[in-house]
Amino acid sequence: MGNAFFSPGAERAGKVNELFAAIAPRYDFINDLQSLGLHRRWKQRLVACAAPRPGDRALDICCGTGDLAFVLAAGGAEVIGLDFSAPMLAVATRRAAGAGGVGPQFIQGDAMCLPFPADTGFDIVTVGYGLRNLASWETGLSEMVRVAKPGARLLVLDFGKPDNRLWRAVYFSYLRLFVPLLGLVVCRNASAYAYILESLRHYPAQRGVAARMRELGLIQVRVENFLGGAMSINYGEKAR
Repeated sequence: MGNAFFSPGAERAGKVNELFAAIAPRYDFINDLQSLGLHRRWKQRLVACAAPRPGDRALDICCGTGDLAFVLAAGGAEVIGLDFSAPMLAVATRRAAGAGGVGPQFIQGDAMCLPFPADTGFDIVTVGYGLRNLASWETGLSEMVRVAKPGARLLVLDFGKPDNRLWRAVYFSYLRLFVPLLGLVVCRNASAYAYILESLRHYPAQRGVAARMRELGLIQVRVENFLGGAMSINYGEKAR
């Protein structure tokens, strides 16, 4: 049986928009629950790999409620967070206001058609838990490369697919059974979190992203796995 929020075709964007509109108010809370808070460590690790410096310009696509954008900004970067979900951006904007308005700039936009010219001048381009949700993850990754300046660091954090078959079965069972239960209890919507496994089934995860990075001409491509490959960071640099 399919998932109410997943569509592999032209309706994908609309379905994902409905999904995030439904879970935006509780998004951060349930992320803490389902990962036991580990998602914050993984995001911190992504930013450490990105190595932001004062004066760097960073773009975080599919920024959601702004977690990565705020950590990048804390590292001294000038950050733009972009997302197409107005409810998620509303949460990010409230967080920025609570911080005194100092930090990232948040804008609404399409990650598959970024509103910036080629080689814009971004030193860092990131996406956390967003590439998998695009109608074409390949297009999203190509757009990240397009707007990055030569020498820029590009990073992707997302659910992975463990190589070990037994661990993958255990992990997928967790996503199939426990995570939707959390969604039902916390958001009264099991389908919103059953979507994670459904979308992951249609996503090539860390190995596919790494291969595509190389096809796009990125260098220093590497993968950093967590929890035996259940989560991963893909890293690449745009050639100078």
